[in-house]
Amino acid sequence: MKLRLPHAPYIGNKIALDLSNCGFVSLLHGIEGISKVAQNFIEEDIKEEMKIEEKAREILEENLDEIEFMRADEHQLFWKIKHKLAENEGFILNWEDRYNHLAHKILDELYEEDLIEYSTSETRVKNVIFKAIDGYIKIYNEIEDVVNEKISNYKRKIVFGSEEYDLIFDRLYQEELKKKGFL
Repeated sequence: MKLRLPHAPYIGNKIALDLSNCGFVSLLHGIEGISKVAQNFIEEDIKEEMKIEEKAREILEENLDEIEFMRADEHQLFWKIKHKLAENEGFILNWEDRYNHLAHKILDELYEEDLIEYSTSETRVKNVIFKAIDGYIKIYNEIEDVVNEKISNYKRKIVFGSEEYDLIFDRLYQEELKKKGFL
């Protein structure tokens, strides 16, 4: 699953909660600072990927005539261009490597900002952060299905993509996140 900007606060909260509950990390200034640091790094990572995708789209658009003439698959070309741009930028696309690297950056910042102390190996703490990100990604699709099912069972029809739909979706989504321990 590809992360989007609205996911960042939820993942930041999950990281902060998991660190506070792991038993070997001490929070020196509460969970808010931890959540904010994690959220900032996640947003930065998502925005970097968005920039790469935008550049890939621009390249595709600039060469659309050739692509149509060659009858090439635009989606496949997009991914090839994105991979090449990411490689040139030093941006990691493999999700496991990417989120492992992101977890390490978050941990380094939390320690440097004196927000946490830990009595175990750095790898063990980093793994808590990685598992929080990975756990959110895995549960997101499940929660989305539950929320969509609830909305589809409303007595009156809620139009997908409408402002009302988005408000209801967000409210139900947050309720499900609370049930799952993400908030």
